[in-house]
Amino acid sequence: MEHWTEYSRLFTALLAIVDPFMAVPIMLALTADRTSEGRARVVKVTTLTVLGVLVVAAIIGESLLGLMGTSLGSFRVGGGIVLFLMALAMLQAEAGRVRVTPQEAHVGPSTESIAVVPLAIPLLAGPGAISTVIIGMHRSEATYHWLGVVGVISLVCAILWLVLHLAEPIARRLGDTGLNILNRVFGLILAAIAVEVIANGLRQLFPVLGGN
Repeated sequence: MEHWTEYSRLFTALLAIVDPFMAVPIMLALTADRTSEGRARVVKVTTLTVLGVLVVAAIIGESLLGLMGTSLGSFRVGGGIVLFLMALAMLQAEAGRVRVTPQEAHVGPSTESIAVVPLAIPLLAGPGAISTVIIGMHRSEATYHWLGVVGVISLVCAILWLVLHLAEPIARRLGDTGLNILNRVFGLILAAIAVEVIANGLRQLFPVLGGN
């Protein structure tokens, strides 16, 4: 049975990667001309999209890697590099192009699809989050582990919904400085997690690095 710390570590990693606070100013800008009801709908669709993408990735991700002939070790190293690049951008209080390109960030707010692109994909459920849930699911094939990973994803999405739902008061209370500080803290946590993921991937690719 997986120790509870495995799930707490996955929760911490996924929450830092998704980083709901990073999405607050972007969502407010994209929904500036919407009513409170319209903004609430965007938040709902965004959260459900993130939940669906991450759950599907967790369930079928490893099978897709097998079909593509990619080992999990290689995926760990590649995913760790993506996480590290995201962490560097977060330490500079930026979204980073790994998350979203300037073109995606400036999609016209009149389009209903902003809840899916760019908010849900790739800003929140991007390469980093997807690789994290795939790696997390690989730790065990037991049913309880599947439920544990889905539970972690659901909890992160619940926090995401709460933060985006309260985006206006959060932005007003914290201001740009407060949001930037939070993003840098998440970035530092994510950088440490990225190094661990890369190290585990290298040990899997090159067992001699594990030592005895």
